[in-house]
Amino acid sequence: MTDDVILSTEGKIARLRLNRPQALHALNTAMCAAMLEALQRWEADPAIEAVMIDHAEGRGFCAGGDIRMLAASGAQGGDEAHAFFRTEYQLNHKLFSYAKPIVAFMDGITMGGGVGISQPARFRVATENTRFAMPESGIGLFPDVGGGWYLARLPGRTGQYLALTGARLNGHDCLNLGLATHAIAADELDIVKELLIRYPRDIETTLSDKNTLLPRGTLFDHLEAIDRLFASDHLEDVLAALDTDGGDWAAQQRATLATKSPQAMKVALRQLKEGATMPDFAAEMAQEFAIASRVVVLPDFQEGVRAVIIDKDNAPNWNPATPDGVTEAMLDAIFAPMPEGEAWTPA
Repeated sequence: MTDDVILSTEGKIARLRLNRPQALHALNTAMCAAMLEALQRWEADPAIEAVMIDHAEGRGFCAGGDIRMLAASGAQGGDEAHAFFRTEYQLNHKLFSYAKPIVAFMDGITMGGGVGISQPARFRVATENTRFAMPESGIGLFPDVGGGWYLARLPGRTGQYLALTGARLNGHDCLNLGLATHAIAADELDIVKELLIRYPRDIETTLSDKNTLLPRGTLFDHLEAIDRLFASDHLEDVLAALDTDGGDWAAQQRATLATKSPQAMKVALRQLKEGATMPDFAAEMAQEFAIASRVVVLPDFQEGVRAVIIDKDNAPNWNPATPDGVTEAMLDAIFAPMPEGEAWTPA
C-alpha cells in the first residue's frame, strides 16, 4: 500500500518497520492504514505469535505525524486531517487492544505519533538514543494519540508537566516512569531482534537478559518541584506558582510556557483531567478525535506550524494571546461530542 512502511513476517514474528527516514518516520494516512490492515490480518493468523515495531534506518523511531499536511488541510476545512486522525486513532486503538504481544523499539526520536504506536505495546524498549516527548503545545495542538490516557496515569503531576512544556525524556527517564519496560543498548538491538524471531515465545526472557543501565536523565531531580508547581488543573494557577517560586528551574519552565499556545495548554490540562477517569481507551480516543477535529481548523494550529515548522521564526502570534482569553465556553466547544454519524469508532 505504501513504501513508507515495510510489512513482513519472519518465522512466527510479524514486523512493522517505519521507512520514511527523510521525515524521521513521521506517520501519514497511508502508513497508518497499511499498519492497521496488517495488524488485523496478523491477529487472525494463527501462525503469527507476536509483532515487532521498529524503524528501518535513520535516527528517529517516529517523530510524529504529517504536520504540514494537517495544517494545509485545516486551512481548507480539515477533511483530509479528519481522515488522518480517524485512521491513526484506529491504529492506536488496535495496538492497545491487540490480542498478541507487541514489542516496540523506541530507538531514537519518539514523539507525538511515535508515542501513539509505542505506548500501547506490551513491551517497550528504550535505548541510549531514546528522546521521548509530546511537544504539541508548541504548535497549537495537544498530546493526542492516547496522550490523555498515558500522561494522566504517570506518577504525580509528571504527565501535566510533559504535556505543557513538551520536555524531552531520555531512555532512563522513560524506563523509570514506566513509559518503557526494558532498556537495551542500541548496538545490541539487531541481536535482540534475531533472538525474538528465533524464540517468539520467550520475549520477556530475551529482553530481560539484555537489559542494561542507561545514562541517567534529569527528570527525577525535579519531581518534587513538578508535583508542587504543576499541581493545578488550571493554567493560571500553574503560571502563578512558577512566577512566585523564585528558583532557576521554575524560571526556565515559565519561560518555556511563555512560548506555548495558551489554548493548547488549557486543552491539554482538561484532556488529562478527563482522561484520568475515562472508562476505557476507546472512549479516550473518541474524545481526542473530537478535540483534534476542532483544534486542527483553529488559528493557533495554523500559526504554530507556520512559526515552528514552515517559517521557523519561532515567534507565533497566538490567538487568544493570553490564558484568560481562552474561556470555558471555548473549551466546551472543543470538547463537545461529535455530531451523530461523525464520531470516531474503533476499526
